Amino acid sequence: MAAAAEAPVRVAQRVRAVLDVALRAPCVFTIDAIFNSYHDPSVGCLSTAGHILLRLTGVLVSSGVLILPQRALLKFYMFSLAFLLAATSVLVNYYATLHIDFYRAYYRAAFGLEFLLYNGPSLWMALIVLQLIFGIGFIALLQIPAIFSQLIILDLLLPVIGFIIELPMDIQQILVFISGLGLSVFTTVCLSVKVKWLYYSTRYVYLLIRHMYRVYGLQLLVEDTWKRIHFPDILRVFWLTRLTAQAVVLVYILKVTASDSGNASYLISWNDFSELVCSLIISGCDSTLTVLGMSAVISSIAHYLGLGILAFIGSTEEEDKRLGFVAPVLFFILALQTGLSGLKPEERLVRLSRNMCLLLTAILHFIHGMTDPVLMSLSASHVSSFRRHFPVLLVSACLFFLPILLSYVLWQYYALNTWLFAVTAFCVELCLKVIVSLTVYTLFMIDGYYNVLWEKLDDYVYYVRSTGNIIEFIFGVIMFGNGAYTMMFESGSKIRACMMCLHAYFNIYLQAKNGWKTFMNRRTAVKKINSLPEVKGERLTEIDDVCAICYHEFHTSARITPCHHYFHALCLRKWLYIQDTCPMCHQKVYIEDDLKESTSYSANNGFAVPNENNPVLLADEVVEPEPDLNEDNDSTEYEEEEWLPPAAMPAEEQLQEDTDL
Repeated sequence: MAAAAEAPVRVAQRVRAVLDVALRAPCVFTIDAIFNSYHDPSVGCLSTAGHILLRLTGVLVSSGVLILPQRALLKFYMFSLAFLLAATSVLVNYYATLHIDFYRAYYRAAFGLEFLLYNGPSLWMALIVLQLIFGIGFIALLQIPAIFSQLIILDLLLPVIGFIIELPMDIQQILVFISGLGLSVFTTVCLSVKVKWLYYSTRYVYLLIRHMYRVYGLQLLVEDTWKRIHFPDILRVFWLTRLTAQAVVLVYILKVTASDSGNASYLISWNDFSELVCSLIISGCDSTLTVLGMSAVISSIAHYLGLGILAFIGSTEEEDKRLGFVAPVLFFILALQTGLSGLKPEERLVRLSRNMCLLLTAILHFIHGMTDPVLMSLSASHVSSFRRHFPVLLVSACLFFLPILLSYVLWQYYALNTWLFAVTAFCVELCLKVIVSLTVYTLFMIDGYYNVLWEKLDDYVYYVRSTGNIIEFIFGVIMFGNGAYTMMFESGSKIRACMMCLHAYFNIYLQAKNGWKTFMNRRTAVKKINSLPEVKGERLTEIDDVCAICYHEFHTSARITPCHHYFHALCLRKWLYIQDTCPMCHQKVYIEDDLKESTSYSANNGFAVPNENNPVLLADEVVEPEPDLNEDNDSTEYEEEEWLPPAAMPAEEQLQEDTDL
């Protein structure tokens, strides 16, 4: 019952959302028409200034209507439709008075049929019905009271009455003028009554925008408006509707041309179809708004492509669903960077195809970023199901072979230039990334197959990933040089210069900085691990405990921290990459040159490693350690309880320590 009751509500919400997008789309058409309108600058400065002012007013009004709230938008369209009906009614009366001969109307035929009777009574009835429709629509849209509704209907039918009683032409023209004047006066009065509502609505919107700007800032204000009006959906509707209309016109022209040449057919030849598609693509990016519309369509395609790949490889990461945002942004930046909308039609088609190749390589790079974490997760978690590994490996194989195929095809048809060099470099970089990911995946799978602690695994993984990062850094430098050459000698622009600065900062400087930081952290961690005492052999077998990080037993060796805890060297090194504290007691892991193994105590199991000077301590014995005479004054002073084994602590303190761990 609840689901059945919610179904009409959902349908109503969807209809409202579709209507909201459909009512805002004409504003984008208007703005696009204003931007694409041509004006001859040789007509004079005054005419040029008036044209610019008119265009600016049209853009501002259309933009204001575009961001109106849904309720205000509906009222705006209601008023606009009412005024359109009024104007159409006046024009119909005017045309009927001046251009229709009612006494000879029956001689005019349509499709070979004479449907108008003598003296044109059917035409009078058609005019009466049409004026009644206009009047009822005008009254309903403006919500006019019943007292004035009859006067409006009478005003609209007044010229038709003059036609019926066959008044002189001059009097009929006067009736048409009186009807139009009365309707204009009444419309003006209605508009004046609605001015108060318009003022308060405008003031409310202004105060709301000012408040959001002061509280949340310009960025959140733009984002909220972007989501509220569903601007990407509006751009999609605008671009697809515009492309469909152009396709219908071009197909009609092709049909007419074919019929004139005697080759009438219901099907379009392949050459005509290819020319039609090329024409639609060229006209689909001839302005900034059409480029935005194409970006919105690409966003939808990329979004569903990303969702399909995520579902295929079995990923549940929410951050991987950003392909629908990254792809249109890259396409729009490439369009602005190359001046796509301002090029000639032939050059625009070539430039668009090149931008699409660059966009395709960028999408493949992003898909690799989606599959790499899944590969690492499957290999590190030792998942043995082949059905879980096969989709990810299949996508990785496609990511390896598709760039090779793309590069091969491009090198077959194009000569070497900066664009082809960039695409090839991106393809080679992607192939190397896939090789690095599969190599690390193979190392983890080998480690999981033998089920033995492989202490050199971390080193091998680090070497492989470091090699991949170094190669990626080198490619970033090469691409920066390629972009600099393109900007200086081929097509320089401010947007290209800005993109090069961003590329130099994010892909070169930050990558080098992070890589050097990772190298220094690893070097420092290895140095600290090597400086810690190591337990091997027979002494290691006497430790009946496991590493507190990986929960595996000590087979070959163990490292002792200054706070006397035992860990695998590999586990402790991975921990020290993140923070320089002990995983057990969170005390700082510092290095002492004169650290002695004879003073090593374990808080894991309550005894120290036995040697000739230090007998085995039982877990229930309380030992008071002697102070270290070699300890510096700046070193950390431990409280007595911190040196006690867990069994010797009071129950409350031991419980608190376990909770903190």
